[in-house]
Amino acid sequence: MFDMDGVLFDTETLYRAAMFAAGDEGGHAITAALFNATLGCPWPTARQQLLDHFGGDFPADDFRHRVRAHFDQFVARDLPLKPGVEALLDVLDAAALPRAIATSSGHEQVRHHLAHHGLADRFMHVVAFGDYQAGKPAPDPYLLAAERLRVSPADCLALEDSHNGVRSAAAAGMMTVMVPDLMAPTSEMQGLCAHIVEDLHAVRDIVLASLSEGHLVERR
Repeated sequence: MFDMDGVLFDTETLYRAAMFAAGDEGGHAITAALFNATLGCPWPTARQQLLDHFGGDFPADDFRHRVRAHFDQFVARDLPLKPGVEALLDVLDAAALPRAIATSSGHEQVRHHLAHHGLADRFMHVVAFGDYQAGKPAPDPYLLAAERLRVSPADCLALEDSHNGVRSAAAAGMMTVMVPDLMAPTSEMQGLCAHIVEDLHAVRDIVLASLSEGHLVERR
């Protein structure tokens, strides 16, 4: 199970830059703590975080449009893959291991990002915003992804970069590997994760070692 932003694509830095730019435009001081609180969350959750921080009269929906406009401009210039994506997918292909994406982004963004790098046919299913009742950190996205793959959540390995994403995957009962991007792991993350690794090359090594031993990754 793959999260998308920050795991497959180096987009979280672009989201951060877009959010700060939108805040500057509207005269709203975006803090690192506020950005981190919204990281990995679907829009309704992030919207409530913004309203809680700035007050009920904050123009949340206008702010979202401003963030999206800046983000689209950044993506048009560059949409880099995270290190190790293709190497890991090659191993999964060779082992015939099914995989899905569980993301807080919308299907339109997922289609765009995957097509940009020719990855659209390398995932069996995509679970995106609008497909589930509650978004991350609730387990719904990952539970639905497992259901669509027709596998038990306990048999799934989930790859996440954000704290909210780790909470979501762990709450779904999946073996969770954190690949930190903008947020450093905490003691909570260490307790929820089977492994915390530097990049997807390290995940590839874990999968290869597990396959050679005849089992998937075991929780510590």
